[in-house]
Amino acid sequence: MKRPTRIFRKIIVIAISLPVFTVGIILIPLPGPGLLICLLGLVILSLEFEGAKKHRDNIWGKIKDIFNAARQKRQ
Repeated sequence: MKRPTRIFRKIIVIAISLPVFTVGIILIPLPGPGLLICLLGLVILSLEFEGAKKHRDNIWGKIKDIFNAARQKRQ
């Protein structure tokens, strides 16, 4: 990928992911899918940035642990 295209892609990813992530943060105390919207913003951001990938993987692992614990309680 050429340099100007790469910079343009990063700008587009930031322009899309930060508002999504911000809305998710705002929605956390309200009833609804605030955490999922935050995760969606993080997933979009992780398309271009390694630091976001690490956070996404960490949060995704915690979500899996929560679901596994809930599944084990149900059984």
